[in-house]
Amino acid sequence: MARKQVISKEGLIDGAFRLVQEQGIEALSARSLAKFCGCSTQPIFRIYNNMDELKADLMEKCFDFFSQYVANFRSVSDKPFVNLGMSYIGFAKNYPNLFAVIFVLDNGTDRNMYDLINGGKHGFVTNEYKKFNGMSQDAFSLLFMKVWIFLHGAACMVIKEDFDMTENDLVHLLEETIAAFYE
Repeated sequence: MARKQVISKEGLIDGAFRLVQEQGIEALSARSLAKFCGCSTQPIFRIYNNMDELKADLMEKCFDFFSQYVANFRSVSDKPFVNLGMSYIGFAKNYPNLFAVIFVLDNGTDRNMYDLINGGKHGFVTNEYKKFNGMSQDAFSLLFMKVWIFLHGAACMVIKEDFDMTENDLVHLLEETIAAFYE
């Protein structure tokens, strides 16, 4: 008799991640995940007490994936916020369902937008602050808010396919807009 496949916690989270990446968070349920992973719901509830616990682990994987995406993004400008902005917009374009679950929908965590964008140990926003020699924390916070409203809007437009600029045009637009916010 063939031995039953053992489903691990990591396997479930990887499956949930792929399911959400392909179909969106609204597609995630115990039944849909079990079907996606090729198992019954029993392993899910053997490992997790409920779907909220699984979703918490899934969100950590999503946050880590975003942070790695930004960390590995190639440099396109030496101007503050442009590379971070381009990576944020690129993430929205390449992973619209993950972008939505992290930055648009209620992600079920107490992390605010700044914490998510800063990327934990990567300190993406903190590194941008260092590029503004002598700028006060209050002035930087205001600049960050202005820049991020613009970038988040652009990223959402990319998901809706209402944004059809070339990469070079977008880099130029970001450089001009960020400079205008800074003045």
